[in-house]
Amino acid sequence: VSFGYKQMGVAMDGKFRKFVAKLNFDPSKPAAANAQIDIDLASIDTGTSEGDEEVAGKQWFNSRAFPSAKFVSTRVKSLGADRFEVAGKLSIKGKSVDAIAPFTFKPQGNVGAFDGTLLIKRLDFAIGEGPWADVSTVANEVQIKFHIVANAAPAAAAPKK
Repeated sequence: VSFGYKQMGVAMDGKFRKFVAKLNFDPSKPAAANAQIDIDLASIDTGTSEGDEEVAGKQWFNSRAFPSAKFVSTRVKSLGADRFEVAGKLSIKGKSVDAIAPFTFKPQGNVGAFDGTLLIKRLDFAIGEGPWADVSTVANEVQIKFHIVANAAPAAAAPKK
């Protein structure tokens, strides 16, 4: 899971090293799909240890009080071919917001690759409070990108007679 934003007009990026994804997805039945993704906010990698420490603090993620971000799907629909859209609730720092993310799904043998993007506004979650709420310093828009490779569920065994 990676993210991109602008700081003082300069494109910046980072990533989260730890997350857990629970997925139930059959591309032929997208309406029956569901997903839950939990991101360990302390696993952030901004590129510098000083940056990592700053965003863990109270004015940013306050990761001691709110150690994870969570996305829980409410709907998945097909957009045609290998393109889909997932809607759900994104919860960060005690605040939940409706979110929609387009994604692609590509089966590759016994695994499937999910790639998508979600655009959020950091101030909707009180990320960057106090002097950091000034969007001329750090932009309000943050693009979250995900690439998740998941194993296919093992085929159910036939019932014994």
